Amino acid sequence: MGNRFSIPLNALRAIELVARHGALAPAAEELGVTTGAVSQHLRRAEERLGVELFARTAQGLRPLPVLTDMLPQLSAGFLALEEALAGLTGAQDGVLNVTVGSVFASRWLIWRVAKFNAARPGLELRLDVSGAIRDLNRNDIDCAIRFGDGDWPGVDTFPIGGTDYQPVCSPEFLARYPMPLDLGAVPVIADQTTMLDWALWLKAARLDPQTKLSGPVYSDASLAFDAAISGQGLLLAADMMSADAVSDGRLARPFAQPVTGKRGYFLATAKGRRLSRKLQSFRDWLEQEVPDSVDGYLSQIRHRA
Repeated sequence: MGNRFSIPLNALRAIELVARHGALAPAAEELGVTTGAVSQHLRRAEERLGVELFARTAQGLRPLPVLTDMLPQLSAGFLALEEALAGLTGAQDGVLNVTVGSVFASRWLIWRVAKFNAARPGLELRLDVSGAIRDLNRNDIDCAIRFGDGDWPGVDTFPIGGTDYQPVCSPEFLARYPMPLDLGAVPVIADQTTMLDWALWLKAARLDPQTKLSGPVYSDASLAFDAAISGQGLLLAADMMSADAVSDGRLARPFAQPVTGKRGYFLATAKGRRLSRKLQSFRDWLEQEVPDSVDGYLSQIRHRA
């Protein structure tokens, strides 16, 4: 029986890595070879296939459409090989590596890690807390929790919640500025990283969407939450993220009028990645833990399961 691959697996891996990174050096580092060796892999593969795979540009190597179309399958294939090898050795079966933003980690997930550990003994949750979008094709990351519309290239997504949002503030702030609040005359905290839309909420609350808002400005969402808790102003926050602080009295919802936006939190995995037992376990736990009252996303998860 002849060789089923017209080019060696090492060359295929080099193609996949360079296509994802857009450069030879990261691929060479991951493969443990020189950039010259990676370049030779690409050249010989293109010669054997009779197809040009990359455009050589001043900004680096850019995959051509023929490769772009096949890249998700290549990436998923190598992920499957890595997972199969890990399954043979039992490596990382008891560890789930999750990359997550600071707000979700600090305002929701960190308070429930002990509960997860109790519900899923033998499975350790390891968090990579970062505002950066990590490459989910890496073998040291199992999944991500991201906020947005869920339509990201190269990933599969499962909705979690967090689409409802409204202003929150501390009880002390409400004591200083009793209702009805004039948003144009009270401090409003500006979170420079937020994807929540003040104009949409103002319109839903039958207030002027052109109201000029001013107050403290923060470039870190977690600090913006702390600023609201400390009484510095109103903050627009997802109900899911403010729920714990509201329930224990650190925050209040003065208008009690949420609006449903187009964005929410999603569990994201590399496109085509097999849903391992530990990933399925984490997804099931999220479905159980996020209250049904947060929004209607959970029913979608149940229908897709």
